[in-house]
Amino acid sequence: MNALQKEPILDALFEEWDVLDDVLSSLSGDAWFTPTALPGWTVHDVTAHLIGTESLLAGISAPHTTIDVRGLAHVRNEIGAFNEEWVEGLRGCSGPEMLERFRMIVARRRSELGEMTDEMFAAETTTPVGPAPYLRFMRIRVFDCWMHELDLRDALGMPGDEGGLRGETAFAEIAGAVAFLVGKRGKAPDGSRITLELTGPLARNIHIAVDGRAAVVDELPSEATTTVTLDSRLFTRLAGGRTTAADHRDEIALSGDTDAGKRIVDNLAFTI
Repeated sequence: MNALQKEPILDALFEEWDVLDDVLSSLSGDAWFTPTALPGWTVHDVTAHLIGTESLLAGISAPHTTIDVRGLAHVRNEIGAFNEEWVEGLRGCSGPEMLERFRMIVARRRSELGEMTDEMFAAETTTPVGPAPYLRFMRIRVFDCWMHELDLRDALGMPGDEGGLRGETAFAEIAGAVAFLVGKRGKAPDGSRITLELTGPLARNIHIAVDGRAAVVDELPSEATTTVTLDSRLFTRLAGGRTTAADHRDEIALSGDTDAGKRIVDNLAFTI
């Protein structure tokens, strides 16, 4: 991960926290309990998760809960159980209390990150994708916080800018999984050449060549055998598992080998 640069990643993370503060500051009353696309979670619960993850990184233990969070229907692994401990532990907090907790923990994290050395950012640590440099973990934090910003905005009907530094930094985590999603999950045939044409705020073309295994390439050696065209806003939500391609068939254009294209868009979901 030598290509990672500290300043843009931290700038994106700090900007993301500021934007989340703006979203949360606008809420009042029952808006905090608006359901989101995440099973079992409201806006309040997503906020508790954000607070909990940053608290973990600051060395703060999860609050005690009186229920067995592992028995909840939407909890499927230990990471999910950890998240739910914070969700349940903060369930009794009011909206203003949640906003204050969020502000306090991100202020603490901002200070801690500002004091870290380059050697500390380069040191390997445990992350949701396995051992990786701490700086890579912070890029994952941008992705997680950005996706949850989108969860909040979608639930509350508050559209916002999905491009810029935050979006580009977060999208790098999705881009790193595209070859796996197309080759393994989408079962693109050997020898196929795939182009994902994204329009919208994160517009770009992503080319994948399958030669034994799928790989993202700068250019295809010949014409694409399958082209998939869709808005980056939809692509992001498909990749995050927030919706399904079946619910948006009229928003996705396929050309060439459309069977391969359908398999690809039906298998874009991944989680970190």
